[in-house]
Amino acid sequence: MKRLIIAWTTALLLYGCSPERPVVAPVNPEASPEACQLLEFLHLLRGKYTLAGQHNFISDLSRYDSVVYAITGKRPAVWGSDFSFNALGENIAEYHHCGPMNLSSPWGECLLNGRSTEELRQNLVEEIKQRYAEGRIITLMWHCCFPSECNDCNGASIWTWQNRPSDEVWAELTTDGTPLNTLWKKQMDTVIPYLKQLRDAGIPILWRPYHEMNGVWFWWCNKPGENGFKKLWIMTYNYFTKEHGLNNLLWVWNTNAPRDKQGDEAGPYADYYPGSDYVDILAADVYHRDYKQSHHDDLRALAGDKLIALGEVGQLPDPDSYHNQPDWSWFMVWGYFINSQKTDSLTSEEAVRQIYNDPRTLTLDEIELSDGKYRLR
Repeated sequence: MKRLIIAWTTALLLYGCSPERPVVAPVNPEASPEACQLLEFLHLLRGKYTLAGQHNFISDLSRYDSVVYAITGKRPAVWGSDFSFNALGENIAEYHHCGPMNLSSPWGECLLNGRSTEELRQNLVEEIKQRYAEGRIITLMWHCCFPSECNDCNGASIWTWQNRPSDEVWAELTTDGTPLNTLWKKQMDTVIPYLKQLRDAGIPILWRPYHEMNGVWFWWCNKPGENGFKKLWIMTYNYFTKEHGLNNLLWVWNTNAPRDKQGDEAGPYADYYPGSDYVDILAADVYHRDYKQSHHDDLRALAGDKLIALGEVGQLPDPDSYHNQPDWSWFMVWGYFINSQKTDSLTSEEAVRQIYNDPRTLTLDEIELSDGKYRLR
């Protein structure tokens, strides 16, 4: 049984979300008690434990959670999903890797499932309510089309690569009241009602919009500087919190681990950071077992007193990297990658069990949720 023997633990977990500001305050001064307490719980684990997490696609909400259980006999503590988009055109299979909501499977047959956006997103809300009742920590993100196309687009509207918005288009997008900015608000309004349902149910969300912004692939990528991505992030934060009162959200700024691969670069973290007033947790995505120590340490330095996490991973870290990078608050394996963990010395299933059985890893059976408060068992 894993416990942190710290004198103030009980008081922090039981009373940290009183009407007064908590010990570790979210950036939103109106954050819900549940969001406050979740953030404090994560701070309590910092440097000692890492929560296991798994992404599940909106069209098949339990598939990869079940794979983890079949391999390990354990459930991930962090449950993730995506508000997603409907893929249009003749090349929809090219975008199966992110799980477009209108496909029957995020990998494999890639057949249209005939389900509506509203049905899929409402099912996501109901699934989250069930997972939260089990004691899960919930994280959500959104592969979103360019705002003028709302929820239905060719995948190339999201993965734009060299065809990213011009500076003029970006300025229109991020200037309040322009035609494109108005379309952006209408797009945001298609997911806000679902987040409000979760707010009204008292469910805190680790919310990580516009991930991997320091890369060169999404339409929101590669816009450094004060008038670049930072402006979009702050605009989004203000619209969700100040305009719509989504006080159950903890804001996870989720980069890609920097890399210099030509044509597939990811720039330095700091060039895209919107500032500590708008971010609760800093995260990085790591694929291809690229667990450089600098990916952890540079993000740790930028974060200061804030938490860091592995927002998405392809392959799980090797044991040495895992223990040399102790401040990752959670990792979340991206969907089907849970089936692709083979190393030179381990089968895929052995590699999964190796991390899940590590004393540092926390799974669902090792945390509990009662009265809206997370605790270690």
